[in-house]
Amino acid sequence: MNDKPASSKNTKTEIPLVRRGVSKADPALLKDFLLRPDPENSGLTEQVLGTDQDGKTIEIPVVIEKPLTLFLNGQEIVTMMTIGDYPDYLAVGYLLNQNMLKLDDVITAIEVDEELDLVVVRTERTTNYEEKLKKKTRTSGCAQGTVFGDLMEKFEDIVLSAEARIHTSWIYTLSRKINAAPSLYLEAGAIHGCVLCHGDKPLIYVEDVGRHNAVDKIAGYMFLKGISAEDKIFYTTGRLTSEMVIKTVHMGIPILVSRSGFTAWGVDLARQAGLTLIGRAKGRRFTALAGQERIVFDHDENDLEEEDSRHQRAASRGSEKS
Repeated sequence: MNDKPASSKNTKTEIPLVRRGVSKADPALLKDFLLRPDPENSGLTEQVLGTDQDGKTIEIPVVIEKPLTLFLNGQEIVTMMTIGDYPDYLAVGYLLNQNMLKLDDVITAIEVDEELDLVVVRTERTTNYEEKLKKKTRTSGCAQGTVFGDLMEKFEDIVLSAEARIHTSWIYTLSRKINAAPSLYLEAGAIHGCVLCHGDKPLIYVEDVGRHNAVDKIAGYMFLKGISAEDKIFYTTGRLTSEMVIKTVHMGIPILVSRSGFTAWGVDLARQAGLTLIGRAKGRRFTALAGQERIVFDHDENDLEEEDSRHQRAASRGSEKS
């Protein structure tokens, strides 16, 4: 009888690592990105043991979320739950979208302390937002997003570019490139993504546990890199809520696209601001509920008919199996 214990190596190989169907993207689809998710970053996920539907032990990657406390000069502003990448962009974007940073502000330093999970943004201008911090209101965003009571103080004064355009063919191309890019969503799920685009090119793709954080990262990147907004398109994987509309307008971006749906207040605010609002963008299909005058319909009707036929065949096969 052999009483030798099984090696830990053999035991570990019996536990399959379950992923979400990640595949290598065509390099041609990734060439336009200036910044995109890095699912290989070991600091963003951890492996967790679990049990599947058959009672088998499995191991899956799970997104890590951690607190990040933001200071503006000497004042503590907020503690956010985030995945922890790009704390500088997140901090600056958050302050911009909360009207705590002005477009003409000079940032003298951004200090990140990874051990204490905090980031400090320092400006030439003296700041004090004690009264403003008393007006917090919880929003519909994930991960306890907050928006301050006077967030819309400049909303009605913003004029978005009337010259901006979005081609229907761009919507399909952007969806294809974004969906094919490696991401934490494909790796582990439980994450939102936002993308800054120009024409049919996705430029800046970031993710976070809350979509408001992903928006703020892009706002911060644009401010720190001096990227203009008037000819850009904002793409999000999340719902088109009032918060998403308000932040997009604050950033000066005239077109907002999502593969998800709308809220009524989000639509009302988009119409009030003159924002082009496009939702349910999947494949070559979408619904526009505001700012339709910026849409250039250059798609091929034959392509749409072929897609309808594919959907009908797929639905037919599904009903036959059931």
